[in-house]
Amino acid sequence: MHISEGVLSGTVLGAGAAVAIGCTALGLKKLDDQKMVHTAILASAFFVASLIHVNIGPVSVHLILNGVVGLLLGLAAFPAILTALALQSVFFQYGGLTALGVNTLIMAVPAVAVHYLCRPLLGRSSQLNFVAGFLAGTLSIMGACLLLGAALWFTDEQFMATSVAIITGHVPVMIIEGLITGFCVSFLMRVYPEILPKKVMLT
Repeated sequence: MHISEGVLSGTVLGAGAAVAIGCTALGLKKLDDQKMVHTAILASAFFVASLIHVNIGPVSVHLILNGVVGLLLGLAAFPAILTALALQSVFFQYGGLTALGVNTLIMAVPAVAVHYLCRPLLGRSSQLNFVAGFLAGTLSIMGACLLLGAALWFTDEQFMATSVAIITGHVPVMIIEGLITGFCVSFLMRVYPEILPKKVMLT
């Protein structure tokens, strides 16, 4: 789900970069020494998950895990995702440096959104922990697909067919991401609650 160099218009690239810089600055303010370690771990998971690609019809899809990153980090998901995307661009030519801002927004905005939508469910019961994770994983991919489609559409309305193909191709990923995120969150609530937002940590 990376947008490559030369696809988007200069206006979209510039706006994306400006917003990404501002959001990343806010995310960095949320980091403390303990959260820095958690951010590095989750950024690494995001980096590795995106390296495994599967072709579904005309599009190539892969696990993303931005839902679990956002659910556990909140605004700190912006610097985590930006770092992982920058490394992918430099080492593997996924996306491009000029599109880094837009790609960061596509991944991080839904991640932060599910943090605030799903976090209230955490800590109430094991079933709701799984539901929170499932919703975070599913909705974050759906949001990323919609933002990617919007970025393409604002560049050229003829990209609408491409946007629809991308969203359709990622429907299985939405479900798989939801299940994986649900199990991950449920597991972490049992064995390592310190990585979870402090307001919902079990006592």
